[in-house]
Amino acid sequence: METNHNENNPGAAHVPAQETGSKMDAVEKIELNSEAEAVHFFQTVKERLLDVNRWSEFAVGASSDFYLTDPEGNQVHRKATGGDHIKIDIPGPGTKTGGGYDWVTIEEIKSQILDDAEVLSMTARPSANPLSDEEDTAHFLTEEATSTFQVKRIGRVIYAEEHGRNEVPNTDLDHPLDNIRNTFVGWGAKIGLSYPQWKALVKGMLNHDNPYTSS
Repeated sequence: METNHNENNPGAAHVPAQETGSKMDAVEKIELNSEAEAVHFFQTVKERLLDVNRWSEFAVGASSDFYLTDPEGNQVHRKATGGDHIKIDIPGPGTKTGGGYDWVTIEEIKSQILDDAEVLSMTARPSANPLSDEEDTAHFLTEEATSTFQVKRIGRVIYAEEHGRNEVPNTDLDHPLDNIRNTFVGWGAKIGLSYPQWKALVKGMLNHDNPYTSS
């Protein structure tokens, strides 16, 4: 956990720099009646961020499914930790490289505490399929890409955000059909077709009317 007194943009340092390809930002916020209420509800929002297996449930109307696995690729039913993988089922054909799925590794989970603010961030990066001996990146984007999922409370306002950085289609694999598929999916993401997915997820994390029971 880090303590930082730069209150201009809490959590900004958790997002990798944009150096190549495209980027995307999906942001939602909700303002509560009091800071005490916001502090209480933010505990739920943090739980939702780490409950990857329920992301599809939170992102009402979105099309992808998410499964949390351990570093070896075995599905687990717990909160996410660094080193875990997320197995993603995107509509349409998957890849041979990924065994029909896209894979990312959770590189790090960071928290930041300020005088009147708190941030929790989780950064994921495209990875190889842990269930395969192949070393190729099993995702439609290259391993330079990252997705940082971030929730933060500033006073009585709570934010949920997804920041995609360095997004380049992954088209240099050993399987030609995988390259074709990744070209279409990657360029679809580049022109914003993945934005509704992340917008639905961050909005769902802030659904104040939806009771949440930690599993």
